[in-house]
Amino acid sequence: MARISKRKAAKKKGSRARRKLAKREARVHQGIARSRRDHAFKTAHALVRTGKKVFVHEDLNLKSLSKRNKAKQDDNGKYLPNGQSAKTRLNKSWNDAGFGQFFSILEYIASKAGARTIAVNPAYTSQLLAYRDEFVFTDCGIREYWDKKESLYVDRDVNASINIKRVGLGLFPTIKRRKGNPVVVDSTTNSTSKEILETLMRPRSLH
Repeated sequence: MARISKRKAAKKKGSRARRKLAKREARVHQGIARSRRDHAFKTAHALVRTGKKVFVHEDLNLKSLSKRNKAKQDDNGKYLPNGQSAKTRLNKSWNDAGFGQFFSILEYIASKAGARTIAVNPAYTSQLLAYRDEFVFTDCGIREYWDKKESLYVDRDVNASINIKRVGLGLFPTIKRRKGNPVVVDSTTNSTSKEILETLMRPRSLH
């Protein structure tokens, strides 16, 4: 796609060569869209075939996630680095993944199989240990946590996915902010900690 687009941009507007490349570019776009849709259907069918009756996922605000970063200026009006270059690549990844389309397809396939999908608010799910009411992933740079007590490495994303499921099942604790810090005020974590620890101790390929 990038190669064709670059070649098309170099051609004179209105030329026969440019029109030919534009048609070729459209066919590639169509192929990408069909491949993405096909992958979404195959993935949704694979999930439903597991026999699960409830599928929980983050209620992603895709519009906000793909917004441009706000410009930064110093006192003299000079523009400062705002991370937009990296954000542009991330935005492209969000669009390429087609999460919105996938969730719609999953909901459709699941409903036909008598299952349901639940979109939940992911607040605090990536920070709180799923088996203990402790905020350990306090920084986005922390991707893994070593729990000395359990002799266990906890992957941030796996832990967050378990918490997402807990939210969907109504088992995630109630969290409020006090003096700027999150505090657990109501919890049922102890009742599910054993099951969650067993899940986390499995080989990652079985999660």
